[in-house]
Amino acid sequence: QVQLVESGGGLVQAGESLRLSCVASGSIFRVNTMAWYRQAPGKQRELVASITNGGDTDYSATVKGRFTISRDNFKNTVYLQMNSLKPEDTAVYFCNARVAERRRDATVYEYTYWGQGTQVTVSS
Repeated sequence: QVQLVESGGGLVQAGESLRLSCVASGSIFRVNTMAWYRQAPGKQRELVASITNGGDTDYSATVKGRFTISRDNFKNTVYLQMNSLKPEDTAVYFCNARVAERRRDATVYEYTYWGQGTQVTVSS
């Protein structure tokens, strides 16, 4: 069992910055791809950014150049630095991780975990 806990959300004005953090803990053999998603009221959840365990990143076109995803593999933590925030960035941000776990018989399986979400609100 693995848990993802996000932190860093809050209320800011347009143009300001926030840094989100997400820590994975539990029975972890290896944390593979980690990502940030967001969901605004009335909209579907969308991928914001992802990062592989090797450091390769992908960004939504709407955030590229403003947001930076990074990770600390020793701490099983992923970050999302959000600069130049816009009101349209307002959403609940969810941490996502593909985690490899080792069974008692030493076999390995992979499961997708989600955090509980952290609210980001950007005022005009």
